[in-house]
Amino acid sequence: MTDIVACHDLSKTYRPDHLAVDALTDIELTIAEGEFASLVGPSGSGKTTLLNLIGGLDTPTAGEVYLRGQRVDTLAPGELADLRLNHVGFVFQAYNLIPVLTARENVELVMELQGLGTADRARLSRDILHEVGLEGLGDRRPAELSGGQQQRVAVARAIVSHPAVVLADEPTANLDSQTASSLLELMRELNQRHGITFIISTHDPMVMEFARRRVMLRDGRIVDDTVAA
Repeated sequence: MTDIVACHDLSKTYRPDHLAVDALTDIELTIAEGEFASLVGPSGSGKTTLLNLIGGLDTPTAGEVYLRGQRVDTLAPGELADLRLNHVGFVFQAYNLIPVLTARENVELVMELQGLGTADRARLSRDILHEVGLEGLGDRRPAELSGGQQQRVAVARAIVSHPAVVLADEPTANLDSQTASSLLELMRELNQRHGITFIISTHDPMVMEFARRRVMLRDGRIVDDTVAA
């Protein structure tokens, strides 16, 4: 299978108050197209840092990051913005929906930035909201939706433009177990139905059970990489 993500000798050091903190050290990782993978480990293990480097939200101290064969860490700011807009979907722990926009408008925002016309945006947002179980709720603003519904809007926004990869940072952290299980079922169905690659950072055992591949980090290093039979 084609590698969607490749990280080589990847390291990240932060220097708050001139004190060096090694968040990641010598990471070697490839993620193939269509995988449903989890980055697991305790708080401070480097999971979120690795997701941010893959998605171009941060830059490494050393090493290389590739997305669909294109090197990410050396791109100019404008090129990086285009890469994130057109090839990466993000799902955050805190949903990151725009509160003054409706669910439909939040989903359409990415497509508007990509230059799609009004009719295409309306059709695609309607279809994806139906697919994630939010049919009839498109005109509600985030405050009028439950936490699980808001996260489904975030998932819809992430996948509507068919990105190369969806990066989800602790997507179940603010959800109860039943809602979290429902969201994970949805994400796995989308992965299987559309072949969308998902990389999820988590310390939630439920997410680990759903993911076919588990990459475990500890103290900024990969200590285990297991694919379920």
